[in-house]
Amino acid sequence: MESCNCIEPHGQTDDLLMKYQYISDFFIALAYFSIPLELVYFVKKSSVFPYRWVLVQFGAFIVLCGATHLINLWMFAVHSRTVEIIQTIAKVLTALVSCVTALMLVHIIPDLLSVKTRELFLKNKAEELDREMGLIRTQEETGRHVRMLTHEIRSTLDRHTILRTTFIELGRTLALEECALWMPTHSGLELQLAYTLRQQNPVGYTVPIQLPVISQVFNTNSAVRISPNCPVARIRPVAGRYMPGEVVAVRVPLLHLSNFQNDDWPELSTKRYAVMVLMLPSDSARQWHVHELELVEVVADQVAVALSHAAILEESMRAQEQLIQQNIALDLARQEAETAIRARNDFLAVMNHEMRTPMHGIIALSSLLQETELTPEQRLMVETVLKSSNLLATLINDVVDLSRLEDGSLRLDSGTFNLHALFREVFNLVKPIASVKQLTLTLDLAQDIPEFAVGDDKRLMQILLNIIGNAVKFSKAGSVSIKAVVAKSVSSRDSPASELISLKTGDLFYLEVQVKDSGPGVNPHDIPKLFTKFADSKYLTSKDSPGAGLGLAICKRLVTLMEGHIWIESQGVGKGCTVTFMVKIGLPKQSHQTKSLLDTKLQPKLTQTSLSGIKVLLVDEHGFSRTVTKGLLLHLGCEVTTCSLDKCLRIVSSDYKVAVLDLCMPGVEGYDIAVQIRRKFMRQHERPLLLGVIANGDQITRESCIRIGVDSCIPKPISVDNMRTALLELLER
Repeated sequence: MESCNCIEPHGQTDDLLMKYQYISDFFIALAYFSIPLELVYFVKKSSVFPYRWVLVQFGAFIVLCGATHLINLWMFAVHSRTVEIIQTIAKVLTALVSCVTALMLVHIIPDLLSVKTRELFLKNKAEELDREMGLIRTQEETGRHVRMLTHEIRSTLDRHTILRTTFIELGRTLALEECALWMPTHSGLELQLAYTLRQQNPVGYTVPIQLPVISQVFNTNSAVRISPNCPVARIRPVAGRYMPGEVVAVRVPLLHLSNFQNDDWPELSTKRYAVMVLMLPSDSARQWHVHELELVEVVADQVAVALSHAAILEESMRAQEQLIQQNIALDLARQEAETAIRARNDFLAVMNHEMRTPMHGIIALSSLLQETELTPEQRLMVETVLKSSNLLATLINDVVDLSRLEDGSLRLDSGTFNLHALFREVFNLVKPIASVKQLTLTLDLAQDIPEFAVGDDKRLMQILLNIIGNAVKFSKAGSVSIKAVVAKSVSSRDSPASELISLKTGDLFYLEVQVKDSGPGVNPHDIPKLFTKFADSKYLTSKDSPGAGLGLAICKRLVTLMEGHIWIESQGVGKGCTVTFMVKIGLPKQSHQTKSLLDTKLQPKLTQTSLSGIKVLLVDEHGFSRTVTKGLLLHLGCEVTTCSLDKCLRIVSSDYKVAVLDLCMPGVEGYDIAVQIRRKFMRQHERPLLLGVIANGDQITRESCIRIGVDSCIPKPISVDNMRTALLELLER
């Protein structure tokens, strides 16, 4: 091996290279020595850097590298062994520090990488937080717009004001070119352009509701981007060539009013929507953002609520207007009904008086004539006149009773009476007519029927006479049976549902009366019509029996007033009829005392059998009626003085035993005279007894007469027997 001579002679070119290396080593050493100074400055100024000792190692490594390059400056010339040793030591230290630094980096690099990962994670989190903050700011802005729109929308309940305010605020907030609302038509088959923001197209344009784009909008709660060329998006006139802006549509639920009544609330129909269409400006690259679509959806909901409130208000105002009109109509109808009732009552009052006055004359004079000596033919004529008059008087009473039953002014009397005696009296009244027609008339009273009862005996007798009289009147042959029992169960045969009532509880019981005849019968389909007014002649097969058709109608109302039921059963024409009714009757509390009291009442001890010589003052405005009543009193042997109302107070004195006052005239003059007569006589035994002649014998009229001081009453028309009985009872009292 040849030995190497490191120091060889060299030429001019080698000297130049050596010169460049010398200069380069100088600057490398300078750089190596300056970098540690900078690292020392950084470590001194940084208080959070975690790897300072690593920087110290880098500094030592760099210093040693710089030292080796600096020592190389002496290596270019002839150098001593000392320089060689120093160079070797520097290179050994440099190798040692570099190896230690390399080994330390193996442990430091994973930590540095994990720090980098955390930095990337924090960076992503920061970006996500920035997006959330942006979303919050967007939501706050959207909420501000929604609150503003909600306040503007709900400040009024007028439909047009709501839509105008909504579109103006939306157009201003979202910078819209156009906004429109399509409403469903009444048929529900089309959408009609109802309102636009710019009003560029005339409203009223319609499109079919079955379009796919409309179905797409109806099937979602969100705002939907639609084509600018679809029919519902053509809300601005086509003029020139332009690029249409993006269009979105959203559904608006509508309130469907089905039956807006007292107990019904409006129902929200899920199949009835309007469509709100919004268009961005044309020839612009702007697109819809998510927060803008959310704003549109929220506004659509608010518009739906406001329109619902407006619809409810409009419907309530319409219903209120209808209610006002109905109330006005009802008030007019009520006034007309009251006027008609007053006119009817006035007419009935006048006709009652005017008809009873001639009837009073006919019956009174016929009864007087009947007590004279007559031939059989004359007596038959007089009896016929009396019967006809009594029928006419009954008709008058029926008309008055029916009128009072219909307007609710008729009230039932309540008193203790002999129930058995009432049935026997009715039986005895009808029996002569049945005997003439050769009909078998039977009466069957059950053993459990109490002898005495509490109720309106006159109305009960009226019901019995009507029903039994009809059975006798319409039966040409056969029999008529009357059966009375205490009802075991009460069921309404004339109503669809049966109603069972607890019977005979305490002081009450139900009396059931059944009247069965063998008359012409009636068609079962016509039975309900028999209880209407003036219906007998239409549905009864017998045409030769007279009747006004009021009897059953009055019986129906009287039975209802007595809290009972009445019904008719018939197997058909020619098979007879069965009339059954039930009424509520009371029981007297002290039966023994009541019985003795009633026996005394039913058999009065009339000690004075003659009325001869009794002075009577007759006060009557009607001359004909005054003459007839005077004839009755004279026939009974009374000394009669007649006068009119205006002369009564001057003539009346204690010399008269009885004063007969006609109180059945229209007006209150007769009642006033009765009051003034009582005031004239301070002592009761000095004044004459007051006998009032009244039109109706009901309890209300009698109580009114007693209240003003009349001692007793007698209804028109008056026969001789009725006048005699009334005077004797008055004098006996």
